[in-house]
This record gives sequence, C-alpha cells and structure tokens, in this order.
Amino acid sequence: MSARNRVISAHQESRLHRPPLPAPRGSLSSAVITALHDGGAPPPQETADADPYGDDVQLALYVLYELHYQGFDGVDDSREWDPDLLALRRTLEQRFLSALRADVPGPVRVAQALDELLVEPVGDAGTSVSHYLQREGDLRQLREYAALRSLYHLKEADPHAWVIPRLYGRAKAAMVAVEFDEFGAGRADDIHARLFADLMADLDLETAYGHYLDAAPAGMLATVNLMSLLGLHRALRGALVGHFATVEVTSSPGSRRLARAMRRLGAGPAAERFYDEHVEADAVHEQVVRHEVIGGLLEDEPHLEPDVVFGVQATILLEDRLGTELLRAWREGHSALRATPEALEPGTRR
Repeated sequence: MSARNRVISAHQESRLHRPPLPAPRGSLSSAVITALHDGGAPPPQETADADPYGDDVQLALYVLYELHYQGFDGVDDSREWDPDLLALRRTLEQRFLSALRADVPGPVRVAQALDELLVEPVGDAGTSVSHYLQREGDLRQLREYAALRSLYHLKEADPHAWVIPRLYGRAKAAMVAVEFDEFGAGRADDIHARLFADLMADLDLETAYGHYLDAAPAGMLATVNLMSLLGLHRALRGALVGHFATVEVTSSPGSRRLARAMRRLGAGPAAERFYDEHVEADAVHEQVVRHEVIGGLLEDEPHLEPDVVFGVQATILLEDRLGTELLRAWREGHSALRATPEALEPGTRR
C-alpha cells in the first residue's frame, strides 16, 4: 500500500463521529448550547444590540446550522427542526443579513461583480492570506490557516448542494456537474473533503470533523455561516449561486499560491495535492459557473441578478474581514486562534 493510500485509509472518516458542543461565547450562544445540552427550549433573547459579526451571534448561528449537517454528540437528531430553535435562528439570521446588506458596496451588473474578482491585489496584497502565506508565512501560520479552514473544507460543497433542487434547466445541470467533481466524480478517495483531511494529516493536525471550532474566531465562523444561510433558504438561491461563483472564480489563483506555500514550507504531498487539485478543477469550474449556472439562472429568472451580486459581494466582504483579522495577528507575531497555540502542537492529533 502506498504512503498516500495509507493516509486515506486512516483518515477517510473525519465525519464519522459527531463533535462535542462548543464552549459558549455570550448569552445567545449560551442559550442555544444549554438548550441543546439539556433538551429544553432556549429562553427569549434580546438581539437588537448584539454584534452581527461578533463571536456570540456567529457561534449561535454556527451551532444551529450544524444541526443540519452532522449535529453534536449527545444532541437528538430531532432538534434539527425544533420550532423554538428555528425561531431564534431566524432572528439571528435577520440580524446577520441586515448587516451584510448594509455593508456590501451596492448594486452592479453581475458581469462587473465577477470581473472585479479577477483583479489581483497590489503592494502588500491587502487582505489576501494566500499571497501572504505564499511569500512569507511560516509553518505555524500555515497550520493555523488549515485548522480554521477545516470548518468548511471537511464538509466542502455540502452547503452549495442545497441549491440544486431550487434550480432547473441549464443552471441545474451545470451546478450538478460542478458538484459532481467536488464530491470526487464518483471516487470516494477524491472527495474534496477527504483530500482536505489528508492535507491536515500531512500537517499533523487533528482530522476529526469540527475539532477546531473552539479555536475559530468569529470571522471564520461568519464565512461558513453565510454558505449555510444562503443554502437553506430558497428565497436566497440567487445569492447562493453568487457565493458559489465567487468561490470558483477565486479558487484557482488562490489555490496556486497556497500550493506554492505548501511546497515552500515542506507541508507534504497530500497537502500539496489538495490545492493542486483545485488549481486545475476550479479553472474549468469558473467558466461553467459563469456561463451555465449564472447564465442559465438569469435567463430563466432575470429578476435574481441583484441577489447573485449580493452573494458575490457578501462573500468578498466576509473573506476580507477574515483576512484582515488573520494577517493582523500574524504580522504582530500572535496566533490567529482563539484557543492556545499549543492546541496545534505536533503530536496532539488523535
């Protein structure tokens, strides 16, 4: 058996076990986590003054959304559709969405929004984490980045799959074609979530699903929450397509930089392979998404163009906020994790 196959066989079931409930970060997340732990309903909560981008709101939303994925250890599956939890989630979603709509640049045509994604940053690369890691990041920072991104990549493409039943015709056929590749094109060993678990193993990180939730800052949670929010609401299908397009358009150049960072820092063959795979695949996906998914959607439902643009702009807004947060910590010589950096020490992986 090759070294690569040994890695796959050891880490192919990163989602086999449910993660434990995280530690709360405020009254809202505490209400949600306590209700799930004790089996009761969350008490009424005032959300008007809560920071929509802050730890408390974002952790509460993340936990509520996670009930639709793997759930949590000791939490009954029926809580996924608990009306009290759904009511609180709706209130938090409205707070989050209102902030995003207020903070995005504003309406433009879809073509302009997508073209702007291809403009490379200049100077110190602004908020681009991939530019930083390619050029000057160290192995500790690379491992922190992988640990944080695992909150999405260990369920890569799952949030976007929710939009499939809400599309039809060209848009549906093209969306399924891209998702087919994301899920390994029929080969379990090539599912992108599994490839990321292999990357984490190369970096001596814990590969268990959700392991680094307590370490993730609010900015990281917000980027994952946006996908879940847009995917779970039919009314936001246009915005979900915009989010998906943003991911695919920006993935290939970003992955090329991260692959170089992996090689420069000696991360290992599986770590390199994850990003090499995305360089090639997502260059093709970009064209399919632009011309077939978005083109097909807007041919049938032209009124959704502002929603597609909102999805693009909201994605970039949150990624820029996260990039600013990570780069500020690293450039000041600090860890970007909420938990102690010792959580990533080699040998701590189960």
